[in-house]
Amino acid sequence: MTRALLVIDVQQEYFEGALPITHPVGHLNQILRVMDSANAAKIPTAVIRHHQADPESPIFRLNSDMWQLHPEVAGRPHDVLIDKQLPGSFTNTSLQEWLQKVHADTVCIAGYMTHMCCDTTARQAFHKGYKVEFLRDATGTLAVENQAGAVSAEQLHTSILVAQQMFISEVIATEEWLTRLNS
Repeated sequence: MTRALLVIDVQQEYFEGALPITHPVGHLNQILRVMDSANAAKIPTAVIRHHQADPESPIFRLNSDMWQLHPEVAGRPHDVLIDKQLPGSFTNTSLQEWLQKVHADTVCIAGYMTHMCCDTTARQAFHKGYKVEFLRDATGTLAVENQAGAVSAEQLHTSILVAQQMFISEVIATEEWLTRLNS
């Protein structure tokens, strides 16, 4: 098994912007642990960053303060930085080519938001034939309310994890993932 870590959209929008991540507790610390452990284990790491196509967008506006990576993520070693404009990290990006270059057959999903970009990327990876490890405590989300209804951050996070585990991903905790790195 050759793993690659995908650190998805750990950007200031989720900390100081319009979309503060609230669940699970400790999500950023777990992401940083995963990145540090991947670096120590020489696991190729892609940091993925989102921006909206509309230059006037109120969220994830290219080159805005909220578009920037969280400084703790930006300052950690990674092999590639991939910019995207849609929820799926494979769509119109070089991710597939990079994964082939590093000979990955397994991707590990960490980052934000569980229900949007992490979920979409995991589904895309599965469709492309990758094994997917989805880190339950190194992904995160927030409460959502719209015309379809309302859901708490915990409910949304859990429902996506349950759906991922049904067929697409192996949903595991960071501790389990770290144990796998050392086996």
